[in-house]
Amino acid sequence: MAILLGSGNRDESAVNLAHRMLKSVDGKISELAKFPLEKLTEFKGVGQAKALTIITALEFGKRRHQEIRPNKENIASSKDVFQIMHPLLGELQHEEFWVLFLNNSNKVLSKYQLSKGGLTATLVDTRLLLKRGLELLAVLCDNQPVGKWKPSRADIDLTKKIKNACNSVDIKLLDHLIITEKTYFSFADQNQL
Repeated sequence: MAILLGSGNRDESAVNLAHRMLKSVDGKISELAKFPLEKLTEFKGVGQAKALTIITALEFGKRRHQEIRPNKENIASSKDVFQIMHPLLGELQHEEFWVLFLNNSNKVLSKYQLSKGGLTATLVDTRLLLKRGLELLAVLCDNQPVGKWKPSRADIDLTKKIKNACNSVDIKLLDHLIITEKTYFSFADQNQL
């Protein structure tokens, strides 16, 4: 961190500034990665350029982690979906709704972000999902930035609506996962699909 900072401020060295920044998040880099530019620049000695350097380095680390993750050819369980989607959704501070499109052998053909929302909700247009998913299998994924992994009434209703729509056009909906920073909920695993 001190190397990224390059220098400290009049009162502390880059090493001390780095220690102070990490101490503010109890040494958890994953928490520091959630800081927006404005929050990083609140530290004396961290301007926009240094803040952007830190944000960029943390993003590179995240992307590296995604690349070294074993490339799962086929989806055999909800855990496989979690491993694929957690790097994309697990640490977000807003909700996103994604669809994994699979072939009949459960091989991932594509990941598609269907919507992006606020802290507690995102709008999902079933027509867009069906347009992209004809003749494919689908797994739904969304995240809960507030850390609650149990589905809300809205999550349950949306899943039923999408499942009925998929059934009407012969798209097999395999699962809907709600992903948090640490864990996930699978509608299929809980026999709620």
